[in-house]
Amino acid sequence: MNRRHFLSLTASSAAVYPLIGRASETSGPLTKHRITSLEIKQVPLPWPRLVGKNAKLDVHGRGPTVWAVVLKTDQGAVGWGEIPDAQKTPEELRSLAVGKTVAELMNPASGILSSELWPIDIPLHDLAGVILDQPVWQMLGAEKPHLFPIYSGMIYFDELEPMEKPAGIDQVLANCAQDRDLGYRQLKVKIGRGNRWMTPEAGLKRDIEVTQAIAKAFPDCELLVDANDGYSVATTIAFLKGIEGIPLFWLEEPFVETDAAWREVHAWTSTNGLEKMLLADGEQHNDIPILEKLEADGILNVRLLDIISHGFTRWRELMPKLVKTRTLSSPHAWGSGLKTVYAAQLLAGLGNGASVEGVTCIHEHVDFGENTIRDGKMHVSSKPGFGLTLRES
Repeated sequence: MNRRHFLSLTASSAAVYPLIGRASETSGPLTKHRITSLEIKQVPLPWPRLVGKNAKLDVHGRGPTVWAVVLKTDQGAVGWGEIPDAQKTPEELRSLAVGKTVAELMNPASGILSSELWPIDIPLHDLAGVILDQPVWQMLGAEKPHLFPIYSGMIYFDELEPMEKPAGIDQVLANCAQDRDLGYRQLKVKIGRGNRWMTPEAGLKRDIEVTQAIAKAFPDCELLVDANDGYSVATTIAFLKGIEGIPLFWLEEPFVETDAAWREVHAWTSTNGLEKMLLADGEQHNDIPILEKLEADGILNVRLLDIISHGFTRWRELMPKLVKTRTLSSPHAWGSGLKTVYAAQLLAGLGNGASVEGVTCIHEHVDFGENTIRDGKMHVSSKPGFGLTLRES
């Protein structure tokens, strides 16, 4: 993405801003639906391959089994969605919703009506969309969905596995090829091997070699890099020098965010031909005052708070503030393919996106319907709610 493209995106985001305030005010149908049951289910969402280490964590495995809530009303409407892990007991969750009308819990124009409902934010959005016969993105105010690129978030340190006989860089390239075949045209490359798994010097050298190999093998794909806070300012600059000539869509979380560190990196990139690269942060430590200051000053370009742990409604509240500082959004969605859909629907409804985090999973337990990757973009469903169907086990 060049700077002109970035500015045009933020300009279009400003045009989208009124839509945030024009989300559907029609709560009438929600008053006619009273929640009669809240069921909790475990939903396996296996990944198509083993996902290895990143700068901080050991092998991630083959995918999660997530918790989901299914809500049913006395009029036969059903909504469901992923919930945060072990936030409340089943009895506590039921006490939040069962016996109440959906209108007591949810306003389609703004989201959940109490912070206590945060654990079931996603299921309530799905249920409201089903009752209103609208996809969530339309309920958020868009006349047609805003579509954004989607990147594969599954390019880890896979050349290091198995530990007894490492596969080498060819395994990383094979994984990239698999993701390209799935429709991705952006690949997020994990870096930071020297933080834990290799010596600092060898790790930085390998980070550079892997990035160069991917860029050479997939010239039609944009690259993003993510250090998971495993770099310092010096390592970040050394890495960027090492991949000179390779354009990056964005640089994500090189270090734990501090005002001084980000300003130093921004100053260096701005004077060394990398002013087109977006700087992204906010996934983990979430020092909100620092993020807000850096965004207001034009240092950071993309906010990354998690779509579930931060909350769908909180994201709706945050978006106008990001628009005002010309900061793009890309809700963190790692782990679950469901989270990819939730993030994509949020951006489809509100605009102001940079890219959608893609987490590929096997669809044995969930029918993703029209939520699909085509031509490097995430296309969202036109069906009510999130357009996801939980298969009976």
